[in-house]
Amino acid sequence: MLPPNATAAPLSERDHVDVLVVGGGINGAGIARDLAGRGWKVLLAERDDLASHTSSASTKLIHGGLRYLEYYEFSLVRKALQEREVLLKSAPHIIRPLRFVMPHDAAMRPAWMVRIGLFLYDHLARREVLPGSNGVDLRASPLGEPLKERYTRGFVYSDGWVDDARLVVLNALDARDKGAELLTRSEVVAAQRHSAQDGEGWTATIATAGGERRVRARALVNAAGPWAESFLRGVARPARGEALATKSLRLVKGSHIVVKRCFQHDHAYIFQNPDKRIIFAIPYEGDYTLIGTTDIELPPEALAGLSKAQIDDEEIDYLCEQASRYFVRPVRSGDVVWSYAGVRPLLDDAAGDPSAVTRDYLLETHEDDGGAPLLSVWGGKITTFRKLAEDAADLVGAMLGDKRQAWTEGSRLPGGDLSEWLGANGSSGRPDQDFERLVEAVQARHDWLPPALARRLARAYGSRIGRLLGAAHSLADLGAQLAPGLYEAELRYLMREELVREADDALWRRSKLGLHYDAAQRAAVARWIAAERSS
Repeated sequence: MLPPNATAAPLSERDHVDVLVVGGGINGAGIARDLAGRGWKVLLAERDDLASHTSSASTKLIHGGLRYLEYYEFSLVRKALQEREVLLKSAPHIIRPLRFVMPHDAAMRPAWMVRIGLFLYDHLARREVLPGSNGVDLRASPLGEPLKERYTRGFVYSDGWVDDARLVVLNALDARDKGAELLTRSEVVAAQRHSAQDGEGWTATIATAGGERRVRARALVNAAGPWAESFLRGVARPARGEALATKSLRLVKGSHIVVKRCFQHDHAYIFQNPDKRIIFAIPYEGDYTLIGTTDIELPPEALAGLSKAQIDDEEIDYLCEQASRYFVRPVRSGDVVWSYAGVRPLLDDAAGDPSAVTRDYLLETHEDDGGAPLLSVWGGKITTFRKLAEDAADLVGAMLGDKRQAWTEGSRLPGGDLSEWLGANGSSGRPDQDFERLVEAVQARHDWLPPALARRLARAYGSRIGRLLGAAHSLADLGAQLAPGLYEAELRYLMREELVREADDALWRRSKLGLHYDAAQRAAVARWIAAERSS
């Protein structure tokens, strides 16, 4: 920051923007995308990598939230169910349908209550892609084979699976394609709010790898997730001495474990626990099962100096114990091959139980104090991010005096438009079927690709797979294989197109290849990226 009495250099045209978005999680990336698509000049600043925190630590579901019906959150569930259909169509490569099995335990909830809940879940919003719910005799179905004998009946319903970190990245890439500037590993260390009468907006200082950068923004969006409250209290400076009022967040840590696969079929399980919570057991990365989540409330001071949330032993024991209530083969702490945790910033609604705190969002415009346009994002869930972003962009436009047309509902995320690969017949109307046709087309056009690699690349990059493969006609054209199935061409693409700077960006957020590699293979990738950056 500038010393006292120093004169700042005049700002260039590049440093004058309409909107500065603080935070590179799903809400920040979604808002930047929506605003940029409406023609606003947008700058997004993220302290770490895209999706470094909460947005890559979810249960990775696009879902209405079946359990929220018990808390009478009908509006939230309906909104989420509507968005579920929109998102399945927007990115069929990273979002896909998933069927869930709920073994019935009469001690938890009576069957009639479950049936009513599933009826509402099926009918609160229009379904075009996903099938409805049905009962299942677990004694006569492969779905019952992994379960203990006492679970004889159950229910099956639909939701969606998403690669959460890639969802963030695709929103950010679309924002950039529409003119936004993306700054990762760039922290907003000061933001001075000017009065609305001055017409000067905000002056912000951003600490980047190349030094500090000053920008002037007409409006600021605070999408800092768990740090949204502390950003207002400690970084954003008020105009003319007024205090920046802020909501209170409840910080709830959710942790997950990954174990070797517990079952062979492609359905997921939802298990009801004696504490009235639920956990999921989900097929993950082919060879594994993902189990989660916990709800551990954290004090606000826990964020101070927190670089990465971590699971604790009690959470591992809890997840293992609850999963073992259902599976024939117990899940033990020694089975855990990987774990992750994230801090969910939930709007404080005075609920006593962290599991009961609303997952809905609130957008606060801070208009009552006469300062330059400021919007803060409180709460939210990954399924409703697009609607949140649309609402946020509407509010920002209104504050800037130019409310522009919403556009994202029928749009595709990068890689999601498969038309160039699907041939004359076009889309089938079923995103999951269209994705399978994409895989077939990729294999036909690039028959030298091993089938497993062709599917993984199609799943990650969708119709943009051609940008990665370029003019390659053989595996040798992709460069050296740095780890099984990972070639230099893919890493170069990730560094060139997807803002990858470090090995963890590529191995744990742009992909989950790190789960499949040993320490030596991960180190080889890290050395290659470091060498490529320094060359």
